Amino acid sequence: MDVGIRDESIRLGQFLKLASLVEHGGEAKELVAQGAVAVNGEVETRRGRQLHDGDVVTLGGQAARVVHGEVVDNLPW
Repeated sequence: MDVGIRDESIRLGQFLKLASLVEHGGEAKELVAQGAVAVNGEVETRRGRQLHDGDVVTLGGQAARVVHGEVVDNLPW
């Protein structure tokens, strides 16, 4: 899924919350520290990693791509 951001970049911990891959920052911190999060196919253990347009974050079989600007919702409902 594509997740839009307003600025040029966003920190990994913030993005995990924005993309609803985690419920709160503590959960993000724990999962990143455990090596459960990948950015562009590589395990990332830095919660403060800066993400940019096109980066793909994967957690537990779910993936979210960083998109600068608004994302058009093409869902049928």
